[in-house]
Amino acid sequence: MIDGVLQGVATALSSYNIMMVVIGCLAGTFIGMLPGLGPISAIALMIPITYGMEPSSGLILIAGVYYGAIFGGSTSSILINAPGVAGTVASSFDGYPMARKGQAGKALAIAAYSSFTGGTIAAVFLLFAAPALASVSLSFQSADYFALMVLGLTAVAAFAGKGKFLKAAIMTIFGLMLATVGTDSDSGIARFTFGRLDLIDGISFLLLAMAAFALSEAMMNILDNKEQTQKERDELNKSIGSLKLTREEVKDMAPTVARSSVLGFFVGVLPGAGATIASFLAYGMERSFASAKEKLKFGKGSLRGLAAPEAANNAACSGSFVPLLTLGIPGSGTTAIILGALVSYGIQPGPTMYIDNPALFWSVIVSMYIGNVVLLVLNLPLIPYIARLLTIPKQLLLPLIIFFSLVGVYLVTFNTFDIYMMTMFAVVALFLRIIDFPMAPMILGFILGGMMEDNLRRALTISDGSLSFLWERPITLTILVITVILLLMPLMSEVYAKIKKAKA
Repeated sequence: MIDGVLQGVATALSSYNIMMVVIGCLAGTFIGMLPGLGPISAIALMIPITYGMEPSSGLILIAGVYYGAIFGGSTSSILINAPGVAGTVASSFDGYPMARKGQAGKALAIAAYSSFTGGTIAAVFLLFAAPALASVSLSFQSADYFALMVLGLTAVAAFAGKGKFLKAAIMTIFGLMLATVGTDSDSGIARFTFGRLDLIDGISFLLLAMAAFALSEAMMNILDNKEQTQKERDELNKSIGSLKLTREEVKDMAPTVARSSVLGFFVGVLPGAGATIASFLAYGMERSFASAKEKLKFGKGSLRGLAAPEAANNAACSGSFVPLLTLGIPGSGTTAIILGALVSYGIQPGPTMYIDNPALFWSVIVSMYIGNVVLLVLNLPLIPYIARLLTIPKQLLLPLIIFFSLVGVYLVTFNTFDIYMMTMFAVVALFLRIIDFPMAPMILGFILGGMMEDNLRRALTISDGSLSFLWERPITLTILVITVILLLMPLMSEVYAKIKKAKA
């Protein structure tokens, strides 16, 4: 193993491969910033370019594009509330309110530092434990994945303000309902398509995210119709690009970033889980750990609320390479495309890959850490300039957001029906926001809905239709017990507060 790691380090640190990392990170960052063009589009664009390269160089370039695109997706989520990548949806919950308050530079800096730390911790774990972790990911079965999805849904409590849990639960159910639209994967029967071929493949995540966040936000701003004075614009200009973090803020965020990085990595290791579930779980976990005073800041510009999903999604991106390289199992659409690239090079990922191709296997892992350093070095100096995007007058910025949202969705499907449906969803989202219904639980329900249904169906098939699968396996039972504890925690803390008040 040590010889293999040394070969990987030598391969990754060659001048040509370092150049590939830099190019990949740069390209990925700028493609990820454009709403609608996530890592899948970025990697698909890069694969033809890598055909003439050595497999290690090609894969290092693709890996650089992957985490560069996730990093870039955070930028559009924070600045214009347009999360074009599912893994950066949670970053917009507190990142965008910070940007609205004139702290765009600080928000982007927190995203950069958290992503770097998450990626670094994950790269270290990968280096020392990749082959061993393959057996961990294999031990998870459908029942365990279903329990994990249920645990993910408990994050709905994190998006519900005081007295708004029912509203958040209704929006989660709405998201789960939307996830059932399309062709049933088991029977092949079209469900809730109303006879329209356009709905056979279901509703696109990108369409729903853009409608619920970017388009509805633009409409809210149009309804608000409040113009900034020159004095307000000057004050915003002064504070918007500031990257300063106080010692207290760093001290407050450090445990959050560490916890979220570890959680994100282990969620990323599980095939099919990925950066999206990791970011939502990290956000929900941090809100559960927060004090009553700190909880009120979540959704309004909490530093912890931004740091947690950013550290988790980056760590999960690195973790997703464990099942890909050691088992040949892609954990997401993005890693499925990377698997296709590997097969086209004539390399079959699997348990013996780190023995048969040590230079390739370990060079990709080492390049992840190099990529995180490159992203930090490249992006920190650019943050003050990127943050200036918010100083563009509303009359110009809002049409640009609407244009990029519509074009981004159209470029994915090339279907005008999606544009009409997106506009309809945006109007519905606008109405729901006006009556104070949160959008985040709907997206959470939509993302987890399909995976929950598939895993529940498999688990019921294995147990002959019995619900005994919920307690037969120790892993499933443990996850469900944690879920119940997390759901009861807010109620228990409220009861404890009342008892304390009564005693006083």
